[in-house]
Amino acid sequence: MTQDKGRTSIQVIERMMDLVEALAASAEPVNLKRLATETGLHMSTAHRILAMMVEHRIVDRLEPGQYRLGIRLLELGHIVKARIDLRTEALPFMRTLHHELHETVNLSVRAGDEMIYVERTVSDRQAMRVAHLIGARAPLHVTAVGKIFLLEDGPEQCKAYALRTKLDGLTRNTIRDLGTLTKELEKVRKAGFAFDNEEAEPGVSCIGAGIRDDEGRLVAGLSVSAPANRLEKSWGPKIRDVADQISRAIGWTPAR
Repeated sequence: MTQDKGRTSIQVIERMMDLVEALAASAEPVNLKRLATETGLHMSTAHRILAMMVEHRIVDRLEPGQYRLGIRLLELGHIVKARIDLRTEALPFMRTLHHELHETVNLSVRAGDEMIYVERTVSDRQAMRVAHLIGARAPLHVTAVGKIFLLEDGPEQCKAYALRTKLDGLTRNTIRDLGTLTKELEKVRKAGFAFDNEEAEPGVSCIGAGIRDDEGRLVAGLSVSAPANRLEKSWGPKIRDVADQISRAIGWTPAR
């Protein structure tokens, strides 16, 4: 008897989720007959489950007999979003990428005209450890991920950044004029990832890609850094793909 009750409860949950998916697929309220047809449920069964969902504010019932997703789902969504920790979500993907490439993998976020490194997997080619580098900074134009953010800013804001910072150089390879930076950002736009060609530190190069949140906003960047003679430009698409995986993990849905 207990086993039968458990099976019935699971069936109710499955049917409830089918109704949620059917409602989510429509931009307009949906009537009972259509919901029953799309989910394969008998109308009386669909009506009974919908009534329970209305009671718990998962579904709103409109007149006459129309249904839409309820405000409770929005409330729960905000709770989930507030509990998402970017570093926690990103770290498993960073570790996987590290094990594949055996090079340092970085997670960074923007703070004004600089990038701040908030997580890093570090390799000595024999072992891997995680170092929490809270507060280490670098100007946008000298870092791979920083260039992603400058591209996102658009031409006018990028020009303002150049005037504000004077594109100060850290190495002889640092881009120091707006024309060269603009051409570099066009390459970034086409590729979906960016390079730091020993621009932040002599002998060290980097490839970076952007991470987006559930609203499509650029919120962070993933990068791989290595001695310049070891870094392979062919890693770019792989790093971009892993950055996209992190984006999906924090709620981003790519445009179709």
